[in-house]
Amino acid sequence: MTDGNDSPAPIAHLLACPRCDGRLQLDEERLSCPACTMQFPSVGRVPWLFAEPHATLGEWRVRIDAELADLVRRAADVQSAIARCERGSTAHRRLSLLLRGYQGQHAAVTDLMAPIRPPNLEAPLAAHLALRTRLPPSQGLMSYQANLHRDWAWGTDENRASIALVHGAMTNVPDGPLLVQGAGAGRLAYDIACARPQTTVVALDFNPLLLVAARINAGAAITQWEFPLAPRTVDDVAVERRLRVEQQADNLHFVLADALRAPFHAAQFTVVVTPWFVDVVSEDLATLARRINRLLATNGRWVIFGSLAFEHADPLERRSLPEVEDCIRESGFDVVTVTEAEIPYLQSPASRHGRVERVVAIGATKVRDVPSPPRHVALPDWLTLGNAPVPLLESFKLQAMTTRIYAFVMAMIDGRRSVKDMARLMDERKLMPRDEAEAAIRGFLIKMFDEANAPRR
Repeated sequence: MTDGNDSPAPIAHLLACPRCDGRLQLDEERLSCPACTMQFPSVGRVPWLFAEPHATLGEWRVRIDAELADLVRRAADVQSAIARCERGSTAHRRLSLLLRGYQGQHAAVTDLMAPIRPPNLEAPLAAHLALRTRLPPSQGLMSYQANLHRDWAWGTDENRASIALVHGAMTNVPDGPLLVQGAGAGRLAYDIACARPQTTVVALDFNPLLLVAARINAGAAITQWEFPLAPRTVDDVAVERRLRVEQQADNLHFVLADALRAPFHAAQFTVVVTPWFVDVVSEDLATLARRINRLLATNGRWVIFGSLAFEHADPLERRSLPEVEDCIRESGFDVVTVTEAEIPYLQSPASRHGRVERVVAIGATKVRDVPSPPRHVALPDWLTLGNAPVPLLESFKLQAMTTRIYAFVMAMIDGRRSVKDMARLMDERKLMPRDEAEAAIRGFLIKMFDEANAPRR
């Protein structure tokens, strides 16, 4: 990277300890917290500011290894398929390209993630849980893979549409640092930085795939392979992409951290942008809005951008657009602008699959401080500390019952009994009436059969 970007020095004054909110100390490019004595490493020259940094590195290493193992498995499946098809056929050509892609992606991921995978960075999962750092369970290393190619290879139309909407929500804001929280593959933060060269722009995400953006912005060309969902031609089953940009944004800085424990001092930013973020995090919007309020200076602007497709477990939190606006106002903001528009979404030129998304860009000005919420805690004390009774939750009761029944079903499978035989046994054991048992067993076995035969991409 250039001198402005290859250390935390230019933004050290913005950074705070994610454990205790104390001021961080910078010594020879290493950040530490004198108050809680925690040291925070840099990964690929990007500050790694998780509350439990080494434990989180350990978990990401597990997820990276899982991604690499999956690529090896996919390659083995393709090699097996190649052996069963005629050499020189279209199928043979397609599978050979796919095999090359999986092998190439394995090498590319190994190279990209080398800063995270040295052996001395592992930490036991028990320590990770006890220290209350937890990554979203559904998030893998390549969850943003399609976004990566969109951002840095073929997504010019979508990228331009996105930056135009975000800029429209940032009019008439004072000068000062800008934070993109949940930066994903990083293109929106980069475009903002290029459009505002005098503004310090910070891109934050918890997924180390953000290292791609950091390296690209440092002038590197990154190799990644795209595996389109619906390839347009045989040649499109695995496409080697060289991700690069012509211009570096020296005012763009990267931080790897948990947005729900954002490692920044209060009131440091004049703009906080949350792209495709507020509707996918685990935290309710009202609490998240108070966290954003804390980060912004008075009269600062919060820009919410995305489709607002809430998938929260609580139906109350699956908010409509008017409810989102009400929540923002109740959290110390004045809603300045709301714009809806249709933009292309992940329309890869190598795929027949793509869509148009109707998105919203909301600009809200902070007009008053509100009480900050407690620090985010991912797991309860009875689970992390282990010295309190485990509550008998209704979901646990249901799971206990279904587990016993499914275990009994699996124990009855001996290669001789039919579904009807098994239902009769369950009826005799008074576990379930025969008719209900037959339907339940059939449903369970269908699920098991489908999972065993599900296609693996």
